[in-house]
Amino acid sequence: MADNSNFEGRPRRRIHRLHALAVERMRAPGMHADGAGLYLLVGRSGAKSWIYRYRQNGQLHDMGLGPLQMVSLAKARMKAQACREQRGDGIDPLAAKHADQQRRQLDIARAMTFQQCAEAYIKAHKAGWKNAKHAAQWPATLATYAYPVLGTLPVQAVDVALVMKAVEPIWQAKSETASRLRGRIEAVLDWARVRGFRHGGNPARWRGHLDQLLPARGKVRRVEHHAALPFGAIGAFLVALRRQEGVAARALEFAILTAGRTGEVIGARWDELDLADNTWKIPAGRMKAGKEHNVPLAAPARAIVDQMQPLRQGGEFVFPGGKARRPLSNMALEMVLRRMARDDVTVHGFRSTFRDWASERTGFPPEVVEKALAHTVSDKVEAAYRRGDLMAKRRQLMEAWARYCFAPTAAGEIVALQRN
Repeated sequence: MADNSNFEGRPRRRIHRLHALAVERMRAPGMHADGAGLYLLVGRSGAKSWIYRYRQNGQLHDMGLGPLQMVSLAKARMKAQACREQRGDGIDPLAAKHADQQRRQLDIARAMTFQQCAEAYIKAHKAGWKNAKHAAQWPATLATYAYPVLGTLPVQAVDVALVMKAVEPIWQAKSETASRLRGRIEAVLDWARVRGFRHGGNPARWRGHLDQLLPARGKVRRVEHHAALPFGAIGAFLVALRRQEGVAARALEFAILTAGRTGEVIGARWDELDLADNTWKIPAGRMKAGKEHNVPLAAPARAIVDQMQPLRQGGEFVFPGGKARRPLSNMALEMVLRRMARDDVTVHGFRSTFRDWASERTGFPPEVVEKALAHTVSDKVEAAYRRGDLMAKRRQLMEAWARYCFAPTAAGEIVALQRN
């Protein structure tokens, strides 16, 4: 004899009352019972969906199980059975469903990608990076090597295999860049862990981790110095450079004539120039050593500044970039070299060219040359020369360098320091 008591202690109704064909043909609006709390809801518009109805703490609840076009009769019965099992374990199915939805929404809200975390890290730390070139290299390195592999992935998903996929291809050919890339990935992942966007260890950690998978950078290849042009070739180079049009070409020429770094030159502002005294005063915040640096402008360097005047138009940068009120990009000067097919030299290498010339073709003391390069010299040196006297000798040095750049001295001829 069939047991007709229901699952809540009342006389059971027959379950599995519906069948697939009847479900498809049913048109009458209302709740159509399949039994044991499962109903097919037919709306006035004819739309059909599944409902699990149950009573919890004396209150009747209707829990949606999905529309008919997505949930078949068999699947609806499985879902209803799962709900009954939850109730048997003392769990309210509807409350559990809402809690699960909230967890998923929270996970989605918290699932930042690696690129989003990297950009947030850079934004948080950029103010503390005094070196403009360093600040520019961070996003450039990540965009070139990390984002194609890791960028769109949830930061939590980044593991050892993915870090290796980003770093390993350039570990030998560009060991210094690869080492910096690894360190930057490690920093971003540490930031994400502290902020709660990922958990667990850091797959980009070197010591006791990636050092077991990659050879030490020092063993791969020696650190290469910036390729420098022999000073005897500077005249011919500048002749070719002056044939290049554009702001970037003038900025490169200015960098050579002032022995400046890329970041210092592309970030040069009009309010840093004293055109009456032909001096460029770079504030401490833009200098690698964090100390104000005064650069005497030789006549050719001043002429470049004058060339830039028509482009000023209210902007603050001496060498404006393509975007309004923005400087040249960090790679603009290197791109000039590429257009000239000069892969044998780097922008930074021209500082070495200047230094080699000053050492071998002038009688200027090393301390004066070092100060011209914005290298730190001792307070005793500053005192020995007196600040004004050191600047005067540096002005002589930069004028001599400019003359040499456009009319190289004969081999063996030495530029002498003029004694006041």
